[in-house]
Amino acid sequence: MPAIDAHQHFWKYNPVKDAWITDDMKIIQRDFLPEDLAPVLKANGIDGCVAVQADQSEEETSFLLSLADKYDFVKGVVGWVDLRADNLAERLSYFSKYKKLKGFRHIIQGEPAGFMSDRKFIQGVKKLADFNFTYDLLLYHHQLPEAIQFVQQLPEVQIVIDHLAKPSIRTADIAAWKRDTASIAAFKNIHCKLSGMVTEADWKNWKANDFTPYLDVLFTAFGTERILYGSDWPVCLVAATYKQQLSIAQTYLSTFSEHEKTLVMGENARKFYNL
Repeated sequence: MPAIDAHQHFWKYNPVKDAWITDDMKIIQRDFLPEDLAPVLKANGIDGCVAVQADQSEEETSFLLSLADKYDFVKGVVGWVDLRADNLAERLSYFSKYKKLKGFRHIIQGEPAGFMSDRKFIQGVKKLADFNFTYDLLLYHHQLPEAIQFVQQLPEVQIVIDHLAKPSIRTADIAAWKRDTASIAAFKNIHCKLSGMVTEADWKNWKANDFTPYLDVLFTAFGTERILYGSDWPVCLVAATYKQQLSIAQTYLSTFSEHEKTLVMGENARKFYNL
């Protein structure tokens, strides 16, 4: 079964547009394109990937689609569209012509408290189901209680939480995140990406076993059928090489059955995103 990296990014670096890439992330202040990722995937035995938006614009969606069009190993795209726009149905209808466009994401981690209770936003995410689009939920761990109320209203949408909802691994805080993860995982349409952990740890001094308690919680809550492996490349590079972040997942999964490994490392992504 092909192995899939269910979460990575491409960009042509622009210091204004990409102001979130601060100077302590200097290593990623440059272009990252499919020709940079292809040899990395090959070296690590990964067959394809899903490119996820990093900029909140339709231009970003078109940019990623143009790359997916050119490179066969880019199996799917998670783009951006204004989910609160009055002409949303028309935009979704337009985007549904693109076979590799699988879903959408909004950078909720950057939004104020209460954003997820915005009626217009909820209605917008709800509309994704009409076009068989998925939704990537990007948020911080402290936003999970609000997210639980949010997903409760969206049973028909296939939703995946990015990066375990960014628990504070560097401070080893786990109790509230653990409780909220169990609560949100009770909704069967919610999945979670095993991704983005190294950047939530101490970038310079993390150890592989820092992640074990978080992975234990993740697998207890979601089981092996609702977890999708993703690298978060190139963002992961601020704290780890591609190989290092991958080996955290592989080492943890080493005691699992071959079938379970196949699910987490590719089959779940293939199903979720209809790759």
